[in-house]
Amino acid sequence: MSLIVIVGAGSGMGLAIARVFGQEGFAVALVARNRTKLDSLTALLADEGIDATGFTADLLVPESITEAFAQIRTTLGDVDVLEFSAADATLPAADVLDVTPANLQPQLDFYFSAIHVVRQVVDEMIAAKTGTIIVTTGGGSVDPTPSFANISIASAGLRNWVLNLHNVLAKHGVYAAHLAISAWIGSGQPGTSAAEIAPTYLDLHETRVDADARYPSALT
Repeated sequence: MSLIVIVGAGSGMGLAIARVFGQEGFAVALVARNRTKLDSLTALLADEGIDATGFTADLLVPESITEAFAQIRTTLGDVDVLEFSAADATLPAADVLDVTPANLQPQLDFYFSAIHVVRQVVDEMIAAKTGTIIVTTGGGSVDPTPSFANISIASAGLRNWVLNLHNVLAKHGVYAAHLAISAWIGSGQPGTSAAEIAPTYLDLHETRVDADARYPSALT
């Protein structure tokens, strides 16, 4: 059974992505800080016939990420698809004229935790000559928004790294992509629900057509 690991799993995009892949026969590993939330999500997915397991990790504590992936590997086997879509609403946004090293650094630390996450699987994927890595950020990584300037700096840097990663991994048979979601998820506008966005991830995994994808129009 193929395995997807969803890092930053929650009741929105994480759950929707788990459903899309789970319905295709994937086992699902959910990674988040909150054990209670993970237990709720895995129980919900189990009721829908999806094999899901939760693993706790704090993205700002590299050792906990390493331990979570060691547990995933021991319990579920090798990772076929890695998806990173973590977000931390407690980190305040800063307007472009208000950005300082002090309010930028926490955003950099949080977004760049994706690098340590990817390092947990990339060597195995290179050795197997297969695998998918999809890293998600907001639309500000592509189209900067002045009122979210510190977030845009951090997410744009992560996007740049993922695109470089794609260029290196492609020759090894591993697909890496960045997905920028410009939609305000859950706003009630057409096409903005997590359930509507989530199939984009399966499309990217199956088609490998775009390393610098966007939603809306992620595959055009």
